[in-house]
This record gives sequence, structure tokens and C-alpha cells, in this order.
Amino acid sequence: MALLEIRVYPDRVLRETAKPIDEITDEIIRLSQDMIETMRLARGAGLAANQVGIPIRLIVVELKSGKVGKPVAIINPEIISSESEEISEEGCLSVPGYYEYINRPKKVSVKGVTIDNAPFQIECEGHLARAFQHEIDHLNGRLFIDYLSPVKKNIFKKRYLKQKNR
Repeated sequence: MALLEIRVYPDRVLRETAKPIDEITDEIIRLSQDMIETMRLARGAGLAANQVGIPIRLIVVELKSGKVGKPVAIINPEIISSESEEISEEGCLSVPGYYEYINRPKKVSVKGVTIDNAPFQIECEGHLARAFQHEIDHLNGRLFIDYLSPVKKNIFKKRYLKQKNR
């Protein structure tokens, strides 16, 4: 397995809409394994393929069971339903060091295909639901900072880009 470079804002690949995956190849399987290793070493809850520079519809998410994590790689994931809302703090491996409170659905149902070509469907809430929404947003070229108010977005851009350019 290999550690992949995580692209950071304002890298243009983060704004690309990822392309669907039509076939699960050895290259896709290897990429998913590398993404899991990269996500874990970066202490992330999830990672989308375009965050490592490859705009295809593949995400990895850490499914937590107590303190033991179980990663899952999902191809062509989509949210099929959502309920309720909650505001919670969010961060992103592609926007290092920046955290903000974001309003998202509290409960979601997600479907896709596993790396083993099996149907995948999960209904989840709280942190896990937030992780799936966050990663699927990446596949659509959307970042969590896009949910900020115009004032907060301007403050973010000034501070973050100024700090990044130091």
C-alpha cells in the first residue's frame, strides 16, 4: 500500500465533479486500499478520491464500532434519503487546521457498491451520517466551507489563504 498526497484548498481538483465508476478494476481496488491507509494516517473519518487528485466516484469511510474502526470503500455512493437537521463542528483533510459548525441532515440513507461489487446500503445518523455527506459532497465538487454564510466565507478566505501563503 502507498500513502497518497491529500490535495488541499484551493486545488482545482477539489471542485471537479467526479466521474462514475463503470468497472471495478485492480487499479480501483488498489486505490481504495491506499485511500484507507492515507485516511487513517491523516486521522480522518473519510476520504474521497478527488481529495487525492483522482476525480472518480469512490469514497472511503471509517465505520466505527466502539473504539475499533472498520473502513469501507464505496463506489458511486449516493444519498437516497435524509431526515432532521443538526449543527455540528466539521473539519476536512483538504482544509487542514480549519473547523466550523455546519448544518446538515442528522440521519441519512446511503447506497452504492462495495469494492467487492456487492450492493451497499446503510442508514446512519450523527457523526457517521455527517462523514458520508461530507465525502459525497467532495465527489460533487463541494467543500464544507461552501455551507458558510457569506461573511464567514470571506473571513475564512482571508485568514486561511493568508496563513497558507506564509
